[in-house]
Amino acid sequence: MHLLFMKLSNVVSFLLSECGMAVGNNRIIGGQDAPPGSWPWQVLLAISGFFQCGGSLISDQWVLTAAHFNDAVVVLGLQSWSGPYTNLLTRKLDKVICHPQYSFITHKNDICLLRLSAPVNFTNYIRPICLASENSTFNDGTSSWVTGFGISSNLTFPDTLQEVNVPVVGNNKCQCYNNDLVLAKVTENMICTGPEAGGKSPCFGDGGGPLMINKDSVWIQSGIVSYSVGCAQPLRPHVYTRYYSFMPLYNKEINSVLSASLLLWESLHYLLY
Repeated sequence: MHLLFMKLSNVVSFLLSECGMAVGNNRIIGGQDAPPGSWPWQVLLAISGFFQCGGSLISDQWVLTAAHFNDAVVVLGLQSWSGPYTNLLTRKLDKVICHPQYSFITHKNDICLLRLSAPVNFTNYIRPICLASENSTFNDGTSSWVTGFGISSNLTFPDTLQEVNVPVVGNNKCQCYNNDLVLAKVTENMICTGPEAGGKSPCFGDGGGPLMINKDSVWIQSGIVSYSVGCAQPLRPHVYTRYYSFMPLYNKEINSVLSASLLLWESLHYLLY
């Protein structure tokens, strides 16, 4: 047992040194082209060769995404549809774990974990993101980033990965703005973003992608792109799933040495962040 713990600790230490570090990052709708290597955890989910949505790499074999996109080929290291494809890597899935109480009507529990068919090697263009701890708080106005290949402001899919900076909207304010949505209530397991004037937000095709903050030059995922009324509309914040709402089930379902190291890794992040 002691030897196993030491091995797991070594794996965790390695993951801690790798996650959230974007070599190409010096610092959608209303967004801009992202420089190569800025968001190395960004993944795409494709079905029958067609782009469907986004996700985030959280270890060498696990991807976090939304529950409404969960059966696909995972594409990693893509910066532009027109190439070059030097850093491109694809993986099939060998396990899909979605929240059993996900509702496409209320959007509650909109979260899935995908296990890749084989681990990936970390590079400057393929790297995991760190995960926020359960007790993390994201106050109204907190500067956050969203990335994806979803529809942009000219209502077309961009050639290059897009990035956009958006402020967090407090949950009470977010619920007020969306109070006319009778069934889709903003809960404590959600987080919202968007300027009051609109103009900046994820859109169709960005679902499942990461909402992120930067802490001491380390990128940390705070949410998963879930739903909104339209895209980038005034007084209509975009709503995200807080990933740790899924952790109790996740801990129960995944039972392997690799998952144990991942759980230990997450526990360390709880302490660090």
